[in-house]
Amino acid sequence: MRTFGRSAPVRIAVVMIAALWSLPTVGLLISSFRTRNAINTSGWWTSLVHPFDTAQWTIQNYTEVLTADNMLNAFINSLVVTIPATVIPITLAAFAAYAFAWMRFPGRSLLFAVVVGLLVVPLQMALIPILRLYTELELNGTFLGLWLAHTGFGLPLAIYLLYNYISQLPKDLFESAFIDGASHFTAFLRLVLPLSMPALASFAIFQFLWVWNDLLVALVFLGTGSRVAILTAQLNELVGTKGEAWHVLTAGAFVTMIVPMIVFFGMQRYFVRGLLAGSVKG
Repeated sequence: MRTFGRSAPVRIAVVMIAALWSLPTVGLLISSFRTRNAINTSGWWTSLVHPFDTAQWTIQNYTEVLTADNMLNAFINSLVVTIPATVIPITLAAFAAYAFAWMRFPGRSLLFAVVVGLLVVPLQMALIPILRLYTELELNGTFLGLWLAHTGFGLPLAIYLLYNYISQLPKDLFESAFIDGASHFTAFLRLVLPLSMPALASFAIFQFLWVWNDLLVALVFLGTGSRVAILTAQLNELVGTKGEAWHVLTAGAFVTMIVPMIVFFGMQRYFVRGLLAGSVKG
């Protein structure tokens, strides 16, 4: 009882912070079921005062999003972009993190310092140089070009997180494996990958959410053509050139949440363990 009394202020503070953090999402959800006129003339909280006023409720916003031209193709394009742009950097970063953690080669410390330094470089600085290079190589407007861009932008964080996790694995495991004749590749496949699943899953969630919600990089390297447009670009088109249909975004936001929520809850048990292990060393 005393323990609960001492922890009560902390619990109350956590609940209040969670409620405040969730408030914008609640408002967005309520607005997604309100008519355009209701959204433009009153705040979403007024619906809580008069919840039975049927004149302000509608599912038209969701209907507009789900029946819009090219929406299904945009959804498929988002999957085509996001899945490889998540798998490729994880694969490369896992190999690189193992090399930095357990292999000795000239310039290892310098290369790792460069990787850490890239974490603070804004990706916006690289957009124009990469776009000029893509134009010369005819990669602009292709899925391959976007995969490579997302891979390059995601690798520094991936290597850093995975390195901090892999470097903390017990040294005795590797010494025993090497004594038994295992190569670095065998040790990586048989030891590192199974033991690093929490860290791999944590970064997979981060990378998937970032790529799935991305608009800027896709607009620069892929464009908004009907054949290659992704979901965020298609929703942006629905809003209109002057933002006159912004109310559609309230429904579009929740439509785009479905896949990320499935990914997050499917890998949730790894998330906290992997995040803490990949960011706290010692």
